[in-house]
Amino acid sequence: MNKNKKFSIKNWSQEDQPREKLMSKGTSALSNAELMAILIRSGSENQSAVDLCKRILEANDQKINLLAQQDIRTLKQFKGIGEAKAIIIIAALELGKRRRFEEAKAIPRVSSSKSVFEIMQPLIGDLKHEEFWMLMLNNDQRIIGKSQLSSGGLTSTIVDVRILFKRALEAMATSIILVHNHPSGQLKPSASDKEITHKIKEAGKVLDIKLLDHIIVTQHDYLSFADENIIL
Repeated sequence: MNKNKKFSIKNWSQEDQPREKLMSKGTSALSNAELMAILIRSGSENQSAVDLCKRILEANDQKINLLAQQDIRTLKQFKGIGEAKAIIIIAALELGKRRRFEEAKAIPRVSSSKSVFEIMQPLIGDLKHEEFWMLMLNNDQRIIGKSQLSSGGLTSTIVDVRILFKRALEAMATSIILVHNHPSGQLKPSASDKEITHKIKEAGKVLDIKLLDHIIVTQHDYLSFADENIIL
């Protein structure tokens, strides 16, 4: 039997062939090697495209980011990868990089208390009951997640600090902003508002998650604890 034919993906069962697998099960069902194999289409005389891509990934510690740093000359050192295939791999990885860059730019960045108000007012500003939310931020102060922590009556909600920090840790947040609404329209923080803020701020110090602000939102206005120097 011809070696090329023996190792060809075409000889695999149809459900195991990367293209057919993608069409029937979706992209998430494919390994990185299988996705790469779809790009390069064929392997070498003694290994399939999938096996060749496995070798390439192994040489890069199974890290796509490391593979993305390789140039055409380096990729051509793998038997079965010529200039055309190397260019296809590099182009595909560059598209992935540009996609991540676009996604990063799309994540809103918190530049002021007003920017938080503009994000959260449409969500909770018009409610007839009180809700307590948390915004989770990364090092660049971009919002990586929002989480509703409680929903209560007309004047107060109860916040479980353990759940708050569990969610912040799961999101890998480096800082948080608390936000809750006052259906009454009254912007003055209550004693319980100040107490929970202080409690969360102190707990955050232990976990190295900084409390940046606590903002009270009403239908038309807001109050920032940080702007008012209530958080010191």
